[in-house]
Amino acid sequence: MPDATLPIRRTPAKGVRVSLAGPNWVFLTVCTEDRQRWLVQASVHRALHNIWLHTATAWLVSDYVLMPDHLHLFCAPYNLKFTIERWIAFWKDQVAKNCPDVGKFQYGGFHHRLRNGENYSQKWQYVRENPVRAGLMAKPEDWPYQGRVHEISWHEPVT
Repeated sequence: MPDATLPIRRTPAKGVRVSLAGPNWVFLTVCTEDRQRWLVQASVHRALHNIWLHTATAWLVSDYVLMPDHLHLFCAPYNLKFTIERWIAFWKDQVAKNCPDVGKFQYGGFHHRLRNGENYSQKWQYVRENPVRAGLMAKPEDWPYQGRVHEISWHEPVT
């Protein structure tokens, strides 16, 4: 039973506490508005990859998987002048401008900073098996809507 003295959080916590002394990997999930199924299109995939590679670079995206109504990615801060929320809003806006005939994203996203001892490779394996669990593909490596934008080490520079 929840402790009645503690506040109940109904929305995700804002911000990511960045440590200048350690790793700053963030696992992010973003859903489409009303869970509409429009993300798995080649044009959207190309647009997102290019936006994360060339335009929305305040946070660097590493591995990602697009599902019909949500996406998962791993990212790390590159420019501390931009909060993760501001960065998410920026690339969503860029998608809307580059792909005006597709749906919209829901507000914000759900993020979790990987802490010491959390295993990136285990989380990545779980994420990349999403299309298999959803019955969309027999093998994770055959899913065409996934990729890696940047190679990010555990000690990526933070400016």
